[in-house]
Formats: sequence, structure tokens, C-alpha cells
Amino acid sequence: MISSAAMFESEIPDLPLIGRGKVRDIYSVDDQHLLIVTTDRLSAYDVVLPDPVPMKGKVLTDISLRWFAMMSDLVENQLTDQTVSDVIDDPDLQRQLRDRSLVVKHLKPLPIEAVVRGYLIGSGWRDYQSTGGTSGIKLAAGMQQAEKLPNAMFTPANKAAAGAHDENISFDDVVDLIGEKLACRVRDLAITIYERAARYALGRGIIIADTKFEFGLDEHGTLHLIDEVITPDSSRLWPVDQYRPGISPPSFDKQFVRDYLDTLDWDRTPPGPTLPADVLQKTGEKYQEAFARLFG
Repeated sequence: MISSAAMFESEIPDLPLIGRGKVRDIYSVDDQHLLIVTTDRLSAYDVVLPDPVPMKGKVLTDISLRWFAMMSDLVENQLTDQTVSDVIDDPDLQRQLRDRSLVVKHLKPLPIEAVVRGYLIGSGWRDYQSTGGTSGIKLAAGMQQAEKLPNAMFTPANKAAAGAHDENISFDDVVDLIGEKLACRVRDLAITIYERAARYALGRGIIIADTKFEFGLDEHGTLHLIDEVITPDSSRLWPVDQYRPGISPPSFDKQFVRDYLDTLDWDRTPPGPTLPADVLQKTGEKYQEAFARLFG
């Protein structure tokens, strides 16, 4: 059943709120640290919906922590040794936030989404239909929707303003934004992380079709993996036993929500419609199933 303990929005009186994203609330701890709270908010078609999905924030946090640990030999990450208890005194607030919050380094995010694709789906498929390639990379003729690509591809996107859609850009555009040396480092690292995660997930019955990473720099220019890592919010995760090329396979994410929204007379602009309890419950179960299959 749907729990009343779902968190739509956090409130921390003693810390300055920097901003609220689609899912995460970000607070300033000090000059070197931030507190990131992963709420149970759900967005679809770039609109935050009014009903939270219980446990979603905790699942996303736990999944990211597992991947951060698995990739720690490849790249520095945002994590610190501090916990919620180190920055918040109120015991009740600590309990509310503990499993969904991280005290992280205050880093400068790069202005791109480091998208890696292993399969031709989503905006990559739409690009291919209109141009024969994606992000300026030409692909073979006659490929099918959801077909496995010959190699994992780095297909970056810009970071759109709030409420707008990210747009695919070319590697040359990334070079213009952050310089060639850093662009090559981000590309190679993103592909390496994806390939390691994809091998791991495949052994547990999950295909990582695509994913997006975010990176940031510290004051010394050291690259860090930040935000979230290979969660159902940032990736397409497909069950191996239901995959076949030519269709968009079912996924461990908010597909129940999208399917419901597609039955409504809604123009995909705010405010979003209220969601039925069964849609919220099925969506929450999919997030939890993704965690259980990967790490349980």
C-alpha cells in the first residue's frame, strides 16, 4: 500500500536552501560541502508531478551509493565521510533524511550531460530516424529501434534550463564548452563506467540501454563523478528476458506513469495531473525491483 511517509519536499530550517531540482533539494552546509536530499518527487515529460512515489528517493540514493563504490578506482566522486547527523542536530529530522541524503563536496558541475548509449532508443533513435545518426555520429543504415549498437557511444547533451528539454550535441560542441583535454577525459571515462556497469547488470538480468552521468571539478581542477549514477531516473534499464529489437522494451522506471499520462487530455505543461494510487504503487515497485535485481 502507498505509505503516507513519502517526501515531496524537504524542509531544513538551519541550512540555506540553494535550490530544488526535479527530484533533489540542495542545501549549503559550508563553503566546501552541500547536503543533497533525494525526495520522492516524480517528473514526466519534464514536469514535476504533484504526487510523490514512496521509497523512490531512498532507492535512488542506495543505487547511486553502490555504483559510486564500484567506480571509485576509476574516478573521484562527490562523497564525503560526513553524514546527516554531522550537519543536522534535530534527531527527528535526521531520521527523515538519513536514508535519502548525502553530504557531498561542493564542486563546479560541467555544463554537459555525459550520455552513453549501448542501444538505439529514445532521442538517439529519433535522431537516427531523421539524420541517420546521433550527436553527429553516422550509424549504419537499416537499424531497428532498441537495436544494440556496435560499440557504446558517447552522445552528449547540453544542460537545458529548468522546464526545457536537454538537446543532443556533438563532441565538437563539448570541446568548445570545456576544452579538448577535458572533453576527451569525460568521454573516455563515461564509456568506461558504462561498460563496467553494463557487464555487471547483464549478469543480473538487466540491460543498461543508456545512461547519463554528470561530472564536476574541484578547486584544483580534479574531475569528480557527481549527482546520481545509473538509477532508473538517469538510465533506461530493461529486463533481459523481455528485450527484443524493433520495439521499445519495458523498463524499470516511470513507464506506468507515462502510460497513464498518455491516456489523458494533458498538454505536458505544468501543472501536472494527479496520479492514481495504483500507478504510484506500481511505479514504486519497479524502482525497488531494479534495486533488488542489481544489488539485492
